[in-house]
Amino acid sequence: MTYEFHPAAEAEFLESVGYYESRVPGLGGALVEEFEVLAGLVCETPKAWQVEVAPDIRKAPFHRFPLSLIFREGTGDVQILAVAHDRRRPQYWLGRL
Repeated sequence: MTYEFHPAAEAEFLESVGYYESRVPGLGGALVEEFEVLAGLVCETPKAWQVEVAPDIRKAPFHRFPLSLIFREGTGDVQILAVAHDRRRPQYWLGRL
């Protein structure tokens, strides 16, 4: 299975990478690496993650960063709806459904 970004989610992700890279050189790259690992796990076993909004919106937290992937399983792929900060604006991404 593969993943695709909601356009706003891709912008969020790139913004987060830029933010962390501006704070500490190399940290943006670490975020990209962790994202790729997490996205791979989500694509392999999408139903293994916590349901955030019933029936099919799920949340997969990053380990090193205060972020989570908000996604839903589609037909043959995973749609990433948000790369959301864990402590800011809860469920702001609901408008993307």
